[in-house]
Amino acid sequence: MDILILIKAAILGVVEGLTEFLPISSTGHLILVGDLLGFNDERGKVFEIVIQFAAILAVCWEYRGKLTTVATGLVRKEEAAQRFTFNLFIAFLPLAILGLLFGKAIKANLFSPVPVALAFIIGGVFILWAEKRKHSEHIASVDDMHWKDALKMGLAQALALIPGTSRSGATIIGGLFFGLSRKAATEFSFFLAIPTLTMATLYEVVKYRDQFHAEDLGIFLVGSIASFISAFIAVRGLLRYISRHDFTIFAWYRIAFGLIVLATAYGGLVDWTQP
Repeated sequence: MDILILIKAAILGVVEGLTEFLPISSTGHLILVGDLLGFNDERGKVFEIVIQFAAILAVCWEYRGKLTTVATGLVRKEEAAQRFTFNLFIAFLPLAILGLLFGKAIKANLFSPVPVALAFIIGGVFILWAEKRKHSEHIASVDDMHWKDALKMGLAQALALIPGTSRSGATIIGGLFFGLSRKAATEFSFFLAIPTLTMATLYEVVKYRDQFHAEDLGIFLVGSIASFISAFIAVRGLLRYISRHDFTIFAWYRIAFGLIVLATAYGGLVDWTQP
């Protein structure tokens, strides 16, 4: 297999893993980096499905203790496990419903570099706003959440249908607005990613099932390993980071990155692909 395509697979795997759970938009980065690498065709879309699932597995591994406890609790019909699972289900619904209704229209009109860059900038401004306002925390842990809190988080997550918004960013920052602690908002975002991204992956697998070919196994493997390792590092790193810092650095990164894309697009420095 061409070594160049394997290098591209590794790069995109790292990009997916590092950005999936940080508030900087994995979809936006994959669109932009995939465009630069010339890996944004149908084959590239299938590849993204695979590396996204690898990132999910990294979260499952990091929280394997909690997930095992919840699964055991469901078998034993424990109230805490049932409440946690129900909250995830409630939070998952808005994105699922709105995605089915408007997903095709959004992909047809917004999945290109310039709209993504604008979403980067707007999202960064919202993070700065969230960090400037006074926080009123009344939920310290994900186990303290009520179904109404979960529904609010789900509505925030639905904003991620707009590429460049960031699923994790929308849920984490939404959580701060809704009174969750930084740790609770971040961890619930991680847990919510498991059913959300798993269902999205299954949907895309069925949709693009004819595009999966045995000869692509090499790039799938390289990309998945890179995605799993980088996602694992990102999840642990973010949890350590928020114990001492806020999300302001991610806001400025988003704004700077978006401005660079717009400047290169309109300045003719980079021939970004347009729909």
